[in-house]
Amino acid sequence: MSVSPSAVGAHIRDWRQRRRMSQLDLACEAEISTRHLSFMETGRAQPSRDMVLRLAEQLGVPLRERNAMLTAAGFAPIYPLRPLDDPGLTEARAAVDLILRGHEPSPALAVDRGWNLVTANRMVAPLMAAAAAHLREGPINVMRLTLHPEGLAPRIANLAAWRAHLLERLRRDLEATGDRRLAELMAELRAYPAPVGRPPAPAFAGVAVPFQLTTPGGVLSFYSTTTVFGTPVDVTLSELTLESFFPADEPTAAALQAIAAAL
Repeated sequence: MSVSPSAVGAHIRDWRQRRRMSQLDLACEAEISTRHLSFMETGRAQPSRDMVLRLAEQLGVPLRERNAMLTAAGFAPIYPLRPLDDPGLTEARAAVDLILRGHEPSPALAVDRGWNLVTANRMVAPLMAAAAAHLREGPINVMRLTLHPEGLAPRIANLAAWRAHLLERLRRDLEATGDRRLAELMAELRAYPAPVGRPPAPAFAGVAVPFQLTTPGGVLSFYSTTTVFGTPVDVTLSELTLESFFPADEPTAAALQAIAAAL
């Protein structure tokens, strides 16, 4: 493959700047000279495969983008990208399903890097049922379904605080990945009607932002945790996030028990 040395150099420079590192900072972390790093960034030197991976590791480049860096340097990608139901991911899928099922009667779901729903336990669908049908069809984008004016937004009791929380999470995801699709999603979500006034101070003594959903039976109040695979070498697993919701009060816990019994 004929590759311009500057192609991979642009990748290295872009990620270094995203991480707000100087050439000296990155050179020290990677244990190379600043001169060599400068030559690679400007295309005067072509990095080896191992060097590309070393720099990517120090820069915390996501696996999908590491593949792009390798390709730009003239090397084959090394991180597989497979659907979660691929036979090679059977054990990982089993672990995801075990976590989601084991979390019932509380809702839990798994999303990809673009916040598209990958899978969920039985408790999620009843909570999403209030959203317009077109938001629950095809690949469901959880951010869109939550904040869209025809989605859950009108039923979120603390919409200002929850919206601010989700947009901040999306901003951090965008900063970490540089994924233009997340930038487009961010622009779309920001264009939705926003609650008037500033978000109130977080509940739970300021340690968590609750998700408070108004239902015919009253307000359900949750707090959430996220789970990711610790040492993935597969793009799909590296981009998978499990979101688990817990009842924040006794009425919510009782309501979830009743919903589960009716399923």
